[in-house]
Amino acid sequence: MDTRIQLVAIVGAVFLLVLVLELVRRRRLLERYALLWLLSAIVLLGLALWRGALVELAQAVGIAYPPNALFFVAFAFVLVLLLHFSVAVSRLGDQSKVLAQRVALLEERLHRSERGAAGAGEPTTGAAEIDPAPSQAPFAEHAGTRR
Repeated sequence: MDTRIQLVAIVGAVFLLVLVLELVRRRRLLERYALLWLLSAIVLLGLALWRGALVELAQAVGIAYPPNALFFVAFAFVLVLLLHFSVAVSRLGDQSKVLAQRVALLEERLHRSERGAAGAGEPTTGAAEIDPAPSQAPFAEHAGTRR
């Protein structure tokens, strides 16, 4: 591997590592997501520093030019990250749908109680009619998808 390419790979991996750590420090990136980024930066840095491992990896995979193996590893990490985030987004979509349904049910109960109280001529606060601790039943099917 050319020394210039190795230097660029080292600088890129160190930059990624420092960037992820800074994002975590500023609380812009959650720790659980940062773990995959940190792992990828450390693996890329290790392969950029240790030429022998990169050459062996390239030969094992059948890549003729070892720096291309570095890009292959980086691409594999990107695919893993995309899959991980797709799962997270799917889970959040399901949870927001359930929450929207619960809010709609609570609003309907509130409107019914207000109409019932207005028809009876009673002053209404709305709070007495709604269960202060709503059932967790809508979340039962999604209990395994929470953190």
